[in-house]
Amino acid sequence: MLDIHLLRTQLDHVARLLAERNYVFPLAEFSALEAERKNLQTCTQELQARRNAASKQIGNAKSRGEDASAILAEVAHLGDELKQAESRLDQTQAALQHILLQIPNLPHSSVPEGRSESDNREVRRWGTPRTFDFSPADHVSIGERLGLLDFPTAAKISGARFSLLTGSLAHLHRALAQFMLDVHVREHGYTETYVPYLVNAESLRGTGQLPKFKEDLFEVPRRKTAEPLLENQPTAATLPWNSNSPQGGHDDDDLYLIPTSEVPLSNIVRDRIVDPELLPIKLTAHTPCFRSEAGSYGRDTRGMIRQHQFEKVELVQIVHPAHSYKALEELTGHAEAILQKLQLPYRVMALCTADMGFAAAKTYDIEVWLPQQDTYREISSCSNCEAFQARRMQARFRNEKGKPELLHTLNGSGLAVGRTLVAILENFQNADGSVSIPKVLQGYMGGTERLVPRNA
Repeated sequence: MLDIHLLRTQLDHVARLLAERNYVFPLAEFSALEAERKNLQTCTQELQARRNAASKQIGNAKSRGEDASAILAEVAHLGDELKQAESRLDQTQAALQHILLQIPNLPHSSVPEGRSESDNREVRRWGTPRTFDFSPADHVSIGERLGLLDFPTAAKISGARFSLLTGSLAHLHRALAQFMLDVHVREHGYTETYVPYLVNAESLRGTGQLPKFKEDLFEVPRRKTAEPLLENQPTAATLPWNSNSPQGGHDDDDLYLIPTSEVPLSNIVRDRIVDPELLPIKLTAHTPCFRSEAGSYGRDTRGMIRQHQFEKVELVQIVHPAHSYKALEELTGHAEAILQKLQLPYRVMALCTADMGFAAAKTYDIEVWLPQQDTYREISSCSNCEAFQARRMQARFRNEKGKPELLHTLNGSGLAVGRTLVAILENFQNADGSVSIPKVLQGYMGGTERLVPRNA
């Protein structure tokens, strides 16, 4: 969420920056509401002052034994007016808040200006795409030829955009996730975290999925039953960065399946004031992710590229504002390291203003080479959200002056497990239909070096 003070003092500048993101700021509506807020706030303050003065007069009159009935009547009248003014002020503030929750983040000055993904800027490439002496197949044909990838059965069970992996392909999928976690924890210094797969609406508001992207979420209404907290059950407050704030959430809230573990990981510091000595906080989690893909009708309908359920190893950093752009380069490098160890060619793209995600101030997309498509496809998106999410979550630390200041949050895929599996199947396929296992994964696969077609 943007700083309301910035909107009040630099509205035209903010509107111009948002226009670079193809977002049309509701200037007239905001200005009218802001004018109404100012008037109501002034009116409320004046009524409060008059009521306080009248109350003081009543006290003085009573102390002198005088009749205060006329002043009492005035106070009652002022009280009714004050309640009405406060109610109207609350409604106006809520309307302004609704607008604020719909506004995307402002782009960082280093973000290339553009109107579509065609304006994204290539930053670097790594690796050389393999030259095949046969026509490479796509991952669907490879998986089906192996007898280990089954879309018809998945569709029978759940519908479109689901997949069923069996045998050694399911093992390879699991091995990838374990490998990614091990690298990020052992080499990159992240804390492995197991998080809830269901979150409340407040958590999704905190990271920016709600209210704007509700149609992309899977909502799970739940029965209104509450269970008592078990005696001596550990709470979030036992974590070092959570030691100074109460827990939130209500047992009767409807829940949502997580679209990414960025949501629960980032919300760990919601409504907290973090000890600056604990910064940076670096967290990773391997979770399923659930997305309705409401805005992608007709795109990537074949295969595992775009599914309702997929798995991802997420990277989240929560840092001092002065260090967030250094952290973005570091986090992106951590995601790249996985592809380098797997020997998968890729490129890094700096997204233009119009192609960035809602909460991002700057984003790098990492795109892996897929030989059958003869192109690079996104496998990770690494973003610095600056204070945008922290303001929504009220995630803060105490600065050098001891005053609460908003943290900066970053997130990225390290990596999307299914898309990494797709890239391995396509880049390591052989003419006989087998698939070679990258060397760094063979230990996770019990020494298996190749996936072989079932009829071989």
